[in-house]
Amino acid sequence: MASSRASLLLWAALLFFVSACGSDGGAQAAVTEDPNDPSPKLSLETRTALTALRYDASSPPADVSNAVADDSAARLFGQRLFFEPALSGALLEPDNTGTPSNLGKKGEPGKVSCAGCHLPASDFVDTRSPHRQISLGAQWTRRRTPSLLEIAFMPLFNWDGRRDTLWNQAIGVFESPDEFNTSRLFLARQIWKLHRAEYEAIFGAMPDMDDTALYPALSATETGCNSETKARVCRGMPGDKAEYDGMSADAQRAVTTVTVNVAKALSAYLRLLRAGSSRFDRWLDGESTALTRSEQRGAELFVGKGKCASCHSGPQLSDGAFHNVGLRPAVVAVAFVDTGDRGAAEGVAAALDDPLSSAGVFSDGDRGKLPSAVTADMEGAFRTPMLRNLAGQPSFMHTGQLTSLAAVVRFFNRGGDPAGFPGTNELQPLGLSELEEADLVAFIESLEGPGADLSLRSSPEP
Repeated sequence: MASSRASLLLWAALLFFVSACGSDGGAQAAVTEDPNDPSPKLSLETRTALTALRYDASSPPADVSNAVADDSAARLFGQRLFFEPALSGALLEPDNTGTPSNLGKKGEPGKVSCAGCHLPASDFVDTRSPHRQISLGAQWTRRRTPSLLEIAFMPLFNWDGRRDTLWNQAIGVFESPDEFNTSRLFLARQIWKLHRAEYEAIFGAMPDMDDTALYPALSATETGCNSETKARVCRGMPGDKAEYDGMSADAQRAVTTVTVNVAKALSAYLRLLRAGSSRFDRWLDGESTALTRSEQRGAELFVGKGKCASCHSGPQLSDGAFHNVGLRPAVVAVAFVDTGDRGAAEGVAAALDDPLSSAGVFSDGDRGKLPSAVTADMEGAFRTPMLRNLAGQPSFMHTGQLTSLAAVVRFFNRGGDPAGFPGTNELQPLGLSELEEADLVAFIESLEGPGADLSLRSSPEP
């Protein structure tokens, strides 16, 4: 019954547009067409295709890999951890000079939090780092920081599919020398010192991290990480040939369990970060003046000549898949050029071999999202980004090398670059005019929603 009613409402909205809006989404034009602002001509077929992009406020799909994914206490704990810098190790990059665009000075520990690169006031993208392209955490990251809005709807995570759960993705951030530059042992000790009561209320008793016979201290100052080299420097994780590897198998498992639980709490919080409906969605629902003529023409191009919806599909405007769009790397930030990035060909291969995947022993269930093998079309391919709430985003593409939506549309219109990247470019030139390019940009800008609730944009009160 509910499904039938929804179908009737959908068709009612479509008929409203056709009968009430006419060809231009408002009153029928009574004068000669302005070639610089022609009336949109949206067919019923086009409108039907656009309804598939309508925002859905329903909760993200259940995460069987995370038993606390929808637990209110875990969400609150995860929100607190999102803003907690004390879990991070030392800053390594000399460009960390203590200016407002930095998180601190080289050598300082406890300066990086998730919110340091996913700025809540900027819809959880990085508008802080110098040049606003790639991020400066402990060191410069390799790729641009993506938004976290709607992230729980994605099948795989990171630009290259390196992780198959949100909590596993967080562990990758912890252990990256470019981001948190921390380790499992250091993180577990910090949780013991700073957040033990909150942790134990959700996950039960922690291992006694004061027992240095089982869980050795990493250093006298508890920074945990070496700030003098740029190798994989953070001690206290698998493969360090030191503290972590020197512990018993039971102690290693206990430390990793704490790390996984912390990441699962973070994941529970991230599931709450939503974009919200936009003017485009109001227009779909019958508010004929919600979009300008240019935005309506852009909507038609998006599902038609522009071929955008073939990848930017569904309510999040992303198919969650990996595509090679023929992007030749260029200089970003401090003269950094990331050549030879194989994207999903390397990322998915690593995910298939990851003991912390959703098929592993630390998971509460297998999400079943990983492909069975790496395929040829993954070479140089990256995950389709979601298009909602891009108005404040300062740079685009996985490299951050394009600094406006207009530049992105021009790039796709010309069919990408001819060479200089791994794999095979999927794109073909689109033949859009300058006006059509501008209309597509206008439409994408109409996808701005209110973003995450204000209560989710700061650390909760103790």
